[in-house]
Amino acid sequence: MFDYTVETNQSMEEAVQSLEESLKQEQFGILWQFDIKSKLQEKGLDFNQPYLVLEVCNPKEAQRVLTQNQMVGYFLPCKIVVYEDGDKVKIGLPRPTALIELVKDETIKEFAADIENRLIACIDQSI
Repeated sequence: MFDYTVETNQSMEEAVQSLEESLKQEQFGILWQFDIKSKLQEKGLDFNQPYLVLEVCNPKEAQRVLTQNQMVGYFLPCKIVVYEDGDKVKIGLPRPTALIELVKDETIKEFAADIENRLIACIDQSI
């Protein structure tokens, strides 16, 4: 499966705050929050679904994997999305293990699995 997605009963703001706290425990930081709804509306487009893309990174891990294979930089920073789907808030990410398959480098598969497991744990802890 390409993604990992869960539902939460929290508001989007609560979900992002809780996620940020759990990410910090794994030494990941949120580099940027892209508010798709606001950006599209700013451009005059009719889009009313709250949808945030969080770019997250652990600098030590990024340095480590880029030293092994610079093509992995195409997938950095990692992305986590938080959005409303009807009356539920969902949190998800593209699985690093699915993305890393595109690089065709067996030496970094374990690395991708470790990052994926840590990010999923952060999401699960935040809900």
